[in-house]
Amino acid sequence: MGLLLQSLSMIILLMWFFCLPALRAQSTNGSSLSPARALDALLQAYAYKAFHRPKTGIPYEGAVPSNLTGINITALRLRSGSLFRYGVAKYNEFHIPKGVSEQPYVKRLVLVYQNLGNRSATYYQLSGYTYLTPVLGLLAYNASNLLATDLPELNITATRDPISIRFSDVKSAPDGAVAKCVQFDLYGQHSFSNVSSNNQCSTIQHGHFSIVVESIAPPPISPTPSGEGKKNNSKVGIIVGSVLGGLALLMILTFLVLWVQKFKHRKKVQQMERAADVGEALHMTTVGNTKAPAATVTRTQPVLETEYAP
Repeated sequence: MGLLLQSLSMIILLMWFFCLPALRAQSTNGSSLSPARALDALLQAYAYKAFHRPKTGIPYEGAVPSNLTGINITALRLRSGSLFRYGVAKYNEFHIPKGVSEQPYVKRLVLVYQNLGNRSATYYQLSGYTYLTPVLGLLAYNASNLLATDLPELNITATRDPISIRFSDVKSAPDGAVAKCVQFDLYGQHSFSNVSSNNQCSTIQHGHFSIVVESIAPPPISPTPSGEGKKNNSKVGIIVGSVLGGLALLMILTFLVLWVQKFKHRKKVQQMERAADVGEALHMTTVGNTKAPAATVTRTQPVLETEYAP
């Protein structure tokens, strides 16, 4: 029985090690970047490629890959001190006032501008609302290495006047609908504010911005980014395979335990039957060609009848 339990323990350990890579893969996929954050990292790399003998304070338009056609990016390298003292009067739709600082501090930084165009709703889905403008992004990165990729964003904050965004391409709002400014932070959370005159919104931090209006009809289904469907199918396949494998292992172990219990019961019954059949051994004697039991001792000795005769 001890050997059987050891075997079962080994089977369970082996199955656990086989399932561990699949569980790690699920954990890794679960902690992967969202499509919007992955897009930010990709656009940062392509924006830095626009720098060729760059000059400080000059914006450079970047080129995106063909599968992101419709998105526009621009990169602007600045000195940290100059940004704080003078700001940037006009950077596409953004006006950056004096007093903007970054954390952590760097000597030079790059402001990456994004215009997501007709892909705005794909990466920034907002249930119950319709976009009146494309989503615009303003993110800051360290400029010490213009060949770097996957850089973390710097936290820029307007300490005096807010940063203003004046949208130039604004659709007309439906009758009776009230347009609102929406801001998305780097964690995917959004907040609303009022639209000021001239289709203008304001912020004190970096992020992505747009003007939206509440929609009566359900929002259109956004197209799935290329490859995302296959990844989802792969995740589902891994999860289903793990569940089926676990159920199969559980059934095998259940049948094995039941078989062991039945085998032990049958063996015990056989031992009891043998014990019942085996009593006190009888002496065997041969009578002719046949063996028959014979008592070794008789209780009463035979007496001839003639012995009692008078």
